[in-house]
Amino acid sequence: MIYPEIMRGMIRGLLVAVMAAAMAAATPLYAQAPSAFHWVDFHSEQDQSVIIWVTRALQGEKWTAIREIGVEYDAALVVTTLRASAEAAPNADTFSIWSVSLTNRLVTPLLKGVNLRWIDWMRLAPAMPPEPALLYDNCRECAADTYLTSFYYDMGHHVWTPRWMKGEQGLHLWSSSAPPGVNWTQVYAVMADDTGRERIGTWQHFEYGDKRPADDYVYQYDLDPYSGLERIRELAGKEADAMKQHLCRAQDAVTGLERGQDAPLCQQYIRLQFDRSPATRPPANNHGQSAPPGARR
Repeated sequence: MIYPEIMRGMIRGLLVAVMAAAMAAATPLYAQAPSAFHWVDFHSEQDQSVIIWVTRALQGEKWTAIREIGVEYDAALVVTTLRASAEAAPNADTFSIWSVSLTNRLVTPLLKGVNLRWIDWMRLAPAMPPEPALLYDNCRECAADTYLTSFYYDMGHHVWTPRWMKGEQGLHLWSSSAPPGVNWTQVYAVMADDTGRERIGTWQHFEYGDKRPADDYVYQYDLDPYSGLERIRELAGKEADAMKQHLCRAQDAVTGLERGQDAPLCQQYIRLQFDRSPATRPPANNHGQSAPPGARR
C-alpha cells in the first residue's frame, strides 16, 4: 500500500522531472569556445609572456590600449582601441582587430570600426569548431551601417581570418539611412537548425513609388558544406520565398540577432502566406458520393 504522502511526493517528483526535461529541450544550446582557444587574463602570471609578446609586436601600430587577446595555437586575435586625444570621451574610441603571430610577431590587420559587440560563438558547420563573432558599426554620430563577422584560425597560414569580408568590412546587416525617394525595408536574422549549424539571412526591399517596380534582394550567408569555405548566395524563386518566411517568422532565429520582423512588409508577407494555405476540409455539400471518371455507379 502506498501512503498518500508518498504518492504526492512521487507525483511532485515526476512533474519536476517532466518540467526540467521540457525546459532543457526548449533551451538553445549555445556553442562553447573550442578547447584550443582561451581569452588572455591580463592579471594572470601565466599569460604575461603572451601580453608582452603582443605588445612588442604592435609597437609600430596606432593604438591606445589593448582590450582583448584571444589565443589559439600559435596566433593571437587582438582587439585594440584608439582614443583621438586625452580629452576625448571613452565612448568615442575606435577599435581595430589584428592577428598576431606568436612565432615571428607578424601582424595582420583584420578590420576597424566602432561600437564593438561580441556575440555568442557561432557554429557554422557541425564538423567545424565554433568561431568568435561580433557586431560592429562603421561610424559614430552618423547614419551608421551595422556589420557582422566571425573569425576562424586558418590552419594553413597560421593566422586569424574574418568571414564574409567585402573590401574592408564584414557582412552588411543594416543601414540607418535610406536612399532619397525610396521606401526601404530591411530584415535580417541569424538562424540555427536542429544540428546547431547557423546561417545568416537578409532581405532588402526597395519601393520607388510609381517610378519603377519594386526590387527585392534576398541573401543567405553560410559555409559551403563540401569545401568549408564561406559563401554568399543571392536567392530567387522558391528559395527566396522560403527565406522571407524564415526571416519574418523568426522561429529559428538566434535571440538578439534578428531585426526588421516588425516591419509592415514582413507582417503583410506572413498574412499572405497564411491566406495561401491549402484548404483541407471538404465542402459543406460533400456527401461522400463522388467517383473518379469512368467508375461504375
